[in-house]
Amino acid sequence: MKKIKLSKNLNHTWFIDLDGTILKHNGYLLDKEDTILKGVKTFFKKIPKKDKIILTTSRNKKYLKKTINYLKKQKIRFDQIITDLPYGERVLINDIKPKNKLRTAIAINVERDKGLWKNY
Repeated sequence: MKKIKLSKNLNHTWFIDLDGTILKHNGYLLDKEDTILKGVKTFFKKIPKKDKIILTTSRNKKYLKKTINYLKKQKIRFDQIITDLPYGERVLINDIKPKNKLRTAIAINVERDKGLWKNY
């Protein structure tokens, strides 16, 4: 994963996909249980407490309770989970601050099931 450069003076909202990013892709179906990927716990510990974390997934809502229980057991902090998203690209659109030209949208693609083992 490439290094993420964030403004130190602002709060952040993190939109993070579940499968293939923080959990083994479709592990909950193939292995009948989730598996946390390399570096995920360390990565999440570095996200400031004041930041919001919204997890996104194509998983059906019927798996939500089991998913939440697993994430809590692994001590993965989040504020919200959005389920039932369509398979495909996720598009993030935000504005540029007029005063200082700060770009307020950052998108990072990571290799599936490789984890979040490098620092941001």
